[in-house]
Amino acid sequence: MTTINGAGQSLSYLDQLKGMQDKKIAEEQPTTGTNQLKQDDFLSLLTKQLAQQDPFKPVGNDQMIAQMASFATVDGINKMNEQFGSLNSAMTSNQALQASSLVGQDVLIPSASALKSHDGEMAGMVRMQQGVDNAILRVENEQGVLVKTVTLGAKSAGEHPFAWDGKDDAGNVMPQGKYNFSVSGNVGGESQQFEVLTHANVNSVLLGNSDGKVMLNLAGVTKPVNLAEVLQIGKSAQSAAPLSTQQG
Repeated sequence: MTTINGAGQSLSYLDQLKGMQDKKIAEEQPTTGTNQLKQDDFLSLLTKQLAQQDPFKPVGNDQMIAQMASFATVDGINKMNEQFGSLNSAMTSNQALQASSLVGQDVLIPSASALKSHDGEMAGMVRMQQGVDNAILRVENEQGVLVKTVTLGAKSAGEHPFAWDGKDDAGNVMPQGKYNFSVSGNVGGESQQFEVLTHANVNSVLLGNSDGKVMLNLAGVTKPVNLAEVLQIGKSAQSAAPLSTQQG
């Protein structure tokens, strides 16, 4: 189906749709706050094309079906986008409801720093890509001062939980505050640092914006942590026992 513009040129149905879209974008309609073609625009254009068609060359059935199929496709995509938006909102609300049950619990996150309370122990986990003969754990306070060195011994590749009893090398109980953990070992004759994960207590739950993410406010962590980054809820029984106080 075609119409004739002011310059005597033949315009296809899709060309006219594109022209209307470009015109609406250029005009920037401030009253409606939108520059997208609506269903009424398609119907109005289709009606005008039918009224202005060449009576000696009427629109063929195949052309009519093709254009109606294009209209149905665009309308279906718009409805699908609306449904996906509703589904995303529902999933975000459901995630937030589930995450609210985490408030007050400890979660394991990929962070080498954690907050120590008055009552002592701190737990975490180390990930090793390769086995080592003798791994060393170092605990530093927030100022970067080394307060504890522990020999972990031989460790195979994998994840290994640990716990610190909250005391320094001299056996003194350390005050509350933030502490940093690092684990190293010799691999192929060279010293290598391994990824450390620590536990943190969940203070509250935050709903994300349009991205649908659910964030957690954790004690001792300055920025909210994505719920997807949580690797474990609660402390495992193995990590509950303090590490040996053997110094490296």
